[in-house]
Amino acid sequence: MTHDSSPDLLILHAVRVTGFADTPVIARRYGLDTATAEEVLREAESRGWVEHTSFADTRGWSLTEAGRAENERRLAAELTLAGAADEVRDVHRRFLPLNALLLQACTDWQLRPAANDRLAVNDHSDPTWDAGVLHELACVGRALTPLVDRLGHVLTRFRGYDTRFAAALARAQAGDGAWVDRTDVDSCHRVWFELHEDLIATLGLTRHAQP
Repeated sequence: MTHDSSPDLLILHAVRVTGFADTPVIARRYGLDTATAEEVLREAESRGWVEHTSFADTRGWSLTEAGRAENERRLAAELTLAGAADEVRDVHRRFLPLNALLLQACTDWQLRPAANDRLAVNDHSDPTWDAGVLHELACVGRALTPLVDRLGHVLTRFRGYDTRFAAALARAQAGDGAWVDRTDVDSCHRVWFELHEDLIATLGLTRHAQP
């Protein structure tokens, strides 16, 4: 049976997976209302777990080191309560080869080696090259769906990564390349980055950890 996370855990975790975002974005990440998110974030701020900062016209919340530790403590307790550790670990092992393919596809979207320059920027003038990258992303997306299904059956908060990835890919395939790798939209790369962060936070790992 799947486990539903508490709002307090979800809001703190939303700060973790988004990296830096303001209250409405944090609330929307798991479908919570803004007032609840604001209350939880202010309480977390008082405990030294999050901080609110501004850069030019951008404002948002981020985790402190203490908040990162608290987030991982809560996730570990939830994982034990749900009895889902073995399942999440196995999904993570199967995720890592896909992660390598995704990273290579994003690199190929940004770079198209030339005879005299291996690091030449991809100017997207070669439709065959770009179509090959989009094909690779589609293959990754198809392999992602069963993994997200497995995760969502044990922890509800993992649901939706595959549909978000598919939506971003569809927009890229329709001609808007920003949806491959831009960080300011819910692109393929951004969705993938969040899922990877979600997995390693849940398991108490680092991005370079081996299964």
